Amino acid sequence: MELPPLLRQGVDAALAGINLSDLSRAASALSARYRAEIRDGRFHLSDDLAARAYLATRLPATYAAIRAAMETIAAVRPDFVPASLLDLGAGPGSALWAAMECWPGLEGALLIEGSAAIRSWGERLAEGLPVTVEWRVGNVAGPLPDLSPRDLVTLAYVLDELEPGMRGPLVDRLWALTADILLIVEPGTPAGWERVLSARERLIAAGAQILAPCPHGMACPLVAPDWCHFSRRVARSRLHRLAKGAEVPWEDEKFIYLAASRRPGQLPEARVIAPPRLGSGQVRLKLCRNDGAADESLLTKRSGAAFKAARRADWGDAL
Repeated sequence: MELPPLLRQGVDAALAGINLSDLSRAASALSARYRAEIRDGRFHLSDDLAARAYLATRLPATYAAIRAAMETIAAVRPDFVPASLLDLGAGPGSALWAAMECWPGLEGALLIEGSAAIRSWGERLAEGLPVTVEWRVGNVAGPLPDLSPRDLVTLAYVLDELEPGMRGPLVDRLWALTADILLIVEPGTPAGWERVLSARERLIAAGAQILAPCPHGMACPLVAPDWCHFSRRVARSRLHRLAKGAEVPWEDEKFIYLAASRRPGQLPEARVIAPPRLGSGQVRLKLCRNDGAADESLLTKRSGAAFKAARRADWGDAL
């Protein structure tokens, strides 16, 4: 997956003339903070160089994960055509760009971001978009400004930056601000899955309908050390590769997400929750099923149409 052309052009302009050594150091420091899930009271994107390192090395991946989650929402709720978006911890506007690609009829978006450095770049990148965009200063770890409900509410790669005691109340607050669908995206780690599970339990208790990735609203059937997550392949630009010291022109972004709604969706019978394993005349699929169970299924040529569907299935797909 690649960034939309207009966003790609904006990022290229933001990175024009930047010193590669400085960018590489900033990207390494940023990656270390994210991996360690450091919570020291400072924004990860605390200055302009860190913000531009994010644009070069993290924006493509976070955009891809959010866009993939939104594609799944569109599949299970084809009637959902959001006019308004609220994004908390918006960064450079990744969710806005993904929503614009998925639902071109979006009319207005309110983006709340505490880091002045990344908010400034987000404002510049969003200039000229055919949608009314309002940016507000706000730290999700503190009191939020007065807000009104929006059709689509997003919280992407934010829960991991909060102390555990702050997460539940924030999820409650966002659900109260959700007119239809709430989307939460987290890194595809065991810890990220646990955070999403906690949010899922809280939302179900509040009466939410689970849309994705789960094909059911029952307890998650997976038990640690197993965990649920997905992957999206992301194209790397030349500068992205140089900043990371990478050779291959792509990377795989692992993520986990949760879509909860006030209306039911067209849930599939099952979802593929691990990379399919193909052999000679057979396919093994790890599935989460709509009866609340998870198992591994072996399909062979004798399975007929089901085998052909399984051969085409990818990690995260509905069956």
